[in-house]
Amino acid sequence: MAINLEKGQRISLEKSNGSKLQNICVGINWGAIEKKGLFGIGGSKEAVDLDGSCALFNANKQLEEVVYFGNLKSKNGSVKHSGDDLTGDMGGDDGIDNEVITLDLSLLNESTTYVAFVLNSFRGHDFGKIPFASIRIYEGTPKRVNEVFAKYDIANGPGFAGHVSMVMGVFYKRNGEWKFNAIGEPTKDKKLQETVNTVMQQYL
Repeated sequence: MAINLEKGQRISLEKSNGSKLQNICVGINWGAIEKKGLFGIGGSKEAVDLDGSCALFNANKQLEEVVYFGNLKSKNGSVKHSGDDLTGDMGGDDGIDNEVITLDLSLLNESTTYVAFVLNSFRGHDFGKIPFASIRIYEGTPKRVNEVFAKYDIANGPGFAGHVSMVMGVFYKRNGEWKFNAIGEPTKDKKLQETVNTVMQQYL
């Protein structure tokens, strides 16, 4: 079941052998902005703070909980955040995710019906100004990628320039089965709370 979703595609999370997917990771990798010196000589790096967050909603689209840099674990441990990266890669792309959010679908509360992943640029750095920034949503663990569902290149992807927030994707439960909607849309929001509200109003 090799899946690489385009924006807006929806998939069932059942493997080809009939077993259900359980452990999901959202990995975000990005770089600091390179500042050119006078006449192109020298230069410096400007730290970039991107924040991945996860919002849990019930069937009535009411917010249950948000896991983000200030709350690294959901109450029941189903969602965990690796911690806040305040700078991005300072020495070029090391190929390692700067932040990873893990989701164990089997541990979610029975009431949780939607699990949305969003991204915010904490200090307001325009996605289009970041030298590289990519997101991948995959089955596996932070140390092992089994299967990638969706990848977004937000540093170079059309439509992301001029924005500081986006909705990555939403896992949702239908008739007791989990599915995934690859959204990959920038929003006009500036802060996490605004982005969560946009998810509630437009993407559930």
